[in-house]
Amino acid sequence: MTPNSNKPAYSKDVKIDVHYLTRVEGHGNIVVDVKEGKLTKCEFQVIESPRFFESMLVGRSIWEAQHITSRICGICACGHSLASIKAAEDGLGIKPTEEVVMLRKLLLYAEVMDSHILHIYILVAPDLLGLKSIMPLIKTDKPIVEMALRMKRMSDYAGEVLSGRHIHPISYVIGGLTQLPSREGLEKLYKLMLESRKDTEDTFKIIKRLKFPEFQRPTQYMSLTCENEYALYDGDLVVNGKSRTKPKHYKQLFTETVLDYSRAKIATINNKPYAVGAISRFNNNSDQLNKKAKAAAKELGLKAPCHNPYLNTAIQLVEWVHCLEESISLMEKILKDGLDEKKIVTSSWPKRSEAGKIKYKPNTGIACVEVPRGSLFHEYSINDTGHITQANCVIPTNQNMGNLEEDMRQLVPQLIGKKTQEEITLDLEMLARSYDPCISCSTHLLDVKFI
Repeated sequence: MTPNSNKPAYSKDVKIDVHYLTRVEGHGNIVVDVKEGKLTKCEFQVIESPRFFESMLVGRSIWEAQHITSRICGICACGHSLASIKAAEDGLGIKPTEEVVMLRKLLLYAEVMDSHILHIYILVAPDLLGLKSIMPLIKTDKPIVEMALRMKRMSDYAGEVLSGRHIHPISYVIGGLTQLPSREGLEKLYKLMLESRKDTEDTFKIIKRLKFPEFQRPTQYMSLTCENEYALYDGDLVVNGKSRTKPKHYKQLFTETVLDYSRAKIATINNKPYAVGAISRFNNNSDQLNKKAKAAAKELGLKAPCHNPYLNTAIQLVEWVHCLEESISLMEKILKDGLDEKKIVTSSWPKRSEAGKIKYKPNTGIACVEVPRGSLFHEYSINDTGHITQANCVIPTNQNMGNLEEDMRQLVPQLIGKKTQEEITLDLEMLARSYDPCISCSTHLLDVKFI
């Protein structure tokens, strides 16, 4: 028997067609072609039908924008609503009170927690456990599944209490809120947040036991940043801790390009791909994490800068801790001091029949917020009747696409000759899922074809 004769024979010709990628939101394909060990094709194809939200906004009142754009995504509905509101306020010259901003941050924290725990447990954990989905865990590890659902239920309830409903919020509007959250609801939410601390500790014990793939590729990391807090709601744009840019100048920072094989654009900074999301925020702003989140990062062995995209999921857990503790602090302040209705509930919201009769100053409003998957931009131009004449929304997943493809191009040659086609396929799927792509608001079955 010759040495290594028991090892499988790895082909240098590989053709992978993942159609559709599972455990992501929406339709996405992975297409890779390797001939004689040389990578000839490497694409992440977004095949969703165009949805034309920017076109839908044209001709609509600026006061309607956030209710329309929250429908872009059922996962980041609150983030889209807040980005839309901020852009509208920028165009209208309206400045919300500190109390309103506090409640908006609380809603954004809730959405980050809601999305992150979904991604960690439902979408990524099966990969790390060698499972096709979370369903087998219902029989073998039911308490873990119950814990994941309990953590998600808390953040879902936060959206319901704060904004009327988590998916497509209704009470957060330009200038403030249409009504205050109830005291009863806030007290129940605070209790659920305190209970989530124990579940968070147990989640860390689980994540620490899981092994993430080893892969390093430094890139450009873009996010919001500010001096006095871990930037999610506001701040300047920064790339690798440098070159600060105001969000209103975002078009001077990065460029979007249309591709012939995908219905999503690819964005670049200085003609190079870049990453957004938890890993970028961590790399740029880890010093602004609260005390417990810093301890959580240390416990997981995470240090900035982190260049392993697979660890984006672990960093999401660190952000969960940060958002939970920040939320608890805000809730304690609210329950102690109460909410001043005069500073929060807006009475300037015009009736639909009157909104177009007001004399407006033609202007353009631009805003950015950090949603779970990265920096989200909304831009609206309005005319003298307050109707939108032009709109642009830049989605985090679009910005990450080029970086994901560049990761794939570097990863595939490292795997050729060392792994089977099935193993390479799984590694590429895991890589794509680590970015937590939000292609649309649906998931689909996986069909892998080998040619």
